[in-house]
Amino acid sequence: MKAHEHLTPRQEALAERKLCAAIAALRTTEECQAFLRDLCTPAELQSMADRWAVVDYLKREIPYREIQRLTGVSVTTIGRVARFLVRGHGGYAAATRRLEERRVAILGGREAGPDHG
Repeated sequence: MKAHEHLTPRQEALAERKLCAAIAALRTTEECQAFLRDLCTPAELQSMADRWAVVDYLKREIPYREIQRLTGVSVTTIGRVARFLVRGHGGYAAATRRLEERRVAILGGREAGPDHG
């Protein structure tokens, strides 16, 4: 991680919170994609996408070597994602939970549609 010689730890934390607020303010997947493409290099974005892809495989208890074969992500990175999935800050869990809630709500909306009652 790059050291900011001119920023205090408090200023660094504030900058991170502002970035998170900007991401949280985006309303659609397309807006988020555009923001991330503007913000990140292609390699940074690919690295984040790779880590996110690994989460689903880990939640399905796919072995690390199989995840590596399927994704091309290193076993070291898979291990890091696994550690943070279990003992991290709760971000992976929050995101997967919210996506599942959204999926259920969408499916629930279809089930409650005109063809189902």
